Amino acid sequence: MPRAKPRAMMAAMNDATPWAPHGAERTGFVERPGSRIYYEMAGDGPFLIFAHGLGGNHLSWWQQVPVFRERFTCVTFAHRGFAPSTVAGGVPDPADFAGDLEALTAHLGIESFSIVAQSMGGWTALEFALRHPGRVRAMVLAATSGTLDPAQADPAKFAEWSNRALAVNADLRMRAIHPALGAAMAEANPAMHHLYRAVDALATSLPKDELRARIVKMRSRKLADVKNLKVPTLFLTGSADMVFPSFAAPILARGFPDAGHAEFAGAGHSAYFEVPDAFNRAVMAFVAR
Repeated sequence: MPRAKPRAMMAAMNDATPWAPHGAERTGFVERPGSRIYYEMAGDGPFLIFAHGLGGNHLSWWQQVPVFRERFTCVTFAHRGFAPSTVAGGVPDPADFAGDLEALTAHLGIESFSIVAQSMGGWTALEFALRHPGRVRAMVLAATSGTLDPAQADPAKFAEWSNRALAVNADLRMRAIHPALGAAMAEANPAMHHLYRAVDALATSLPKDELRARIVKMRSRKLADVKNLKVPTLFLTGSADMVFPSFAAPILARGFPDAGHAEFAGAGHSAYFEVPDAFNRAVMAFVAR
């Protein structure tokens, strides 16, 4: 007997594609000022939204959706400017990300949800949670502090880490290795490294260096801004991450009313991609509690 579909999934079925890719049960676009936001939905149960990072899009979660769709209605989307989403003017403004998520949830009739945010997706998740704390059941910040400045965790240690990260990442780029995965992953699993780069390359027309500069500039919030944010939050990091400082996560977590931290030994910036089984277990245990 087929499972009943959530009310939001049955609504507005006119925006579904005739053939839904990789198991999605519904796809569509949300119209926004200067942008169209592409999304996919699959599964049944409480809503779980995935927000990708700078090197990805909605496809990034191919190792998560098949697992979580058994217990959750999974919603993946591409941030504005990341194909197949669009943006006018060439460079997205990360200040628009939370508003895009507001529009997406309104379009799908989602009142409350949990969210898993990777790297850049943390900007979307944290800003939305600060605006609408009562709507976010749980928030996973994977390799990100969102708009929180990670330097405040330990300024001296952050400066030292930043200098080392600049040197390491420059060397990786010279060797055609994506910094979000790192040398260990590229050498141990070249096929997965190739796949990650292929997904990243789908946004070839996007000036990512300019977007990255805008993102970094927006990362200015202090811990005082989250001291009353009662959204259960989990920081997930990789010990070998050279894009986000893993050491900062447990310090920042202490500034939230209800937050914790877990680290994946040996993983880099993209644990969801590198060690999906361990990542999925940690997320499942947190969002299902």
